Amino acid sequence: MVTTTRSATLVGVDAQLVEVETELAQGLPYFTIIGLGDTAVQEARYRIQAALRASALELPHKRITVNLAPAGVRKDGAALDLPMALGLLSAAGLLPEDSLQRTVAVGELALTGHLRPVRGTLAVASLARRMGMSRVIVPQDNGPEAAAIDVEVLAPATLGELVAHLKGESRLAPPRPAPEQERGDPGLDLRDVRGQPLARRALEVAAAGGHNLLLVGPPGTGKTMLARRLPSILPPLTPDERIEVTKIWSAAGLTLAGSGLVSCRPFRAPHHSISSAGLVGGGAPIRPGEVSLAHSGILFLDEMPELPRHILELLRQPLEDREVVISRARQTVRMPAELMLVGAANPCPCGWLGHSSGRCRCRPEEVTRYLSRLSGPLMDRLDMVVEAAALPPETLMDGGAGEASAAVRDRVSRARRRALERRGRPNARLSGAALRKQACLQDEARRLLEAAVRTLELSARGLDRVLKVALTLSDLMDQDEISAEALGEALRYRPPTDWTRVN
Repeated sequence: MVTTTRSATLVGVDAQLVEVETELAQGLPYFTIIGLGDTAVQEARYRIQAALRASALELPHKRITVNLAPAGVRKDGAALDLPMALGLLSAAGLLPEDSLQRTVAVGELALTGHLRPVRGTLAVASLARRMGMSRVIVPQDNGPEAAAIDVEVLAPATLGELVAHLKGESRLAPPRPAPEQERGDPGLDLRDVRGQPLARRALEVAAAGGHNLLLVGPPGTGKTMLARRLPSILPPLTPDERIEVTKIWSAAGLTLAGSGLVSCRPFRAPHHSISSAGLVGGGAPIRPGEVSLAHSGILFLDEMPELPRHILELLRQPLEDREVVISRARQTVRMPAELMLVGAANPCPCGWLGHSSGRCRCRPEEVTRYLSRLSGPLMDRLDMVVEAAALPPETLMDGGAGEASAAVRDRVSRARRRALERRGRPNARLSGAALRKQACLQDEARRLLEAAVRTLELSARGLDRVLKVALTLSDLMDQDEISAEALGEALRYRPPTDWTRVN
């Protein structure tokens, strides 16, 4: 007899349907798993047999063949343990024939019969709803996450509990959605920042339009401090964004402890020793990198020129296309990367170039070599470059508290609301005809822009980014047209034509 149980495997951050076909046949007792499974899948036979014994469920001594279809898709991890066990029980007649209809099951089995959490349950629940399935079976710890999708969820703690429910002997209570996860430190507030009015203003503009930003200045001027407070002025995630972010984090295995949806915008700050796969994703199986984990949030690269140039160049395509495309011989995987890139950099290797103390001893060729790690094409994808100047002693000692994050967040939210009402997306995502239609210039602003294009030798991409920032400034000023004042401020945020001579 052959039975079919439905499950799923992760491909990037999305789930793909897997049909678990189980056959019990006469012959010497043997357990075979076919269908391109990795080592963890092949080892499932031992976990399943021990879990069934621990749950007082005995299988007939027959030849067992389990096929994971489609056979050409590689299956990774232990999430297929549970559907294989259920398929065996159904084939042996230990479960009602209709108990697994229109059901998708995932879960790792412990030798004791308990169910361990697995990655990607939100993606699995989304797949089940999209495929017209009526029910999802996940481990108990994954229940709150799967419950965020409008589909029936069973979240047993053990295999025995699930079998009793499917046989009608007992009833599993539906999982309760867990409280939304709070990401970030609620104690971080812009009022802690002393001085730096230009950098604070740039942070507000970047948050309002979703713009990429680079902060340049000597050590101790507050670049990292400012960047870490950027999430405190961003508007909250929308319901769709919460599901999308949680799906990515779940695929990376960051939501396994019974957590619900991520509620705060991600803030990712990887070390500059990060690998290419760690930054943009990859590996076997393919998992999301920091670029995707920062989706709908912020990717902060401290000491940005310290990252190897070939690593930084990997950011060019995600920043332009708002997604990561990883191509392998067997498959091509797309993962979202709608993020704000925020970088911090010193002006030279020692960090003190241009400081009033005159302590910098870097030779010009050393400065050029250091800053050239940020290539021209990468700099052209940054909307704003702002100097964080060294603070005078009186500001450090007696400077009062700055404006609180709550007040800045109100202005940012209003500006974003204007942009979303126009085109349904932040200004940083506008391009082509949509940008030209929205960026209405006053006459004086148009003359200023024409002069700037000639003087600053702006590329087509650079011109678009100036217009995007100017449009955001107009939203902050509640203006329907871009004024010369807004355009002039946007031009001040442009990277220098010769980046290696920034000072």
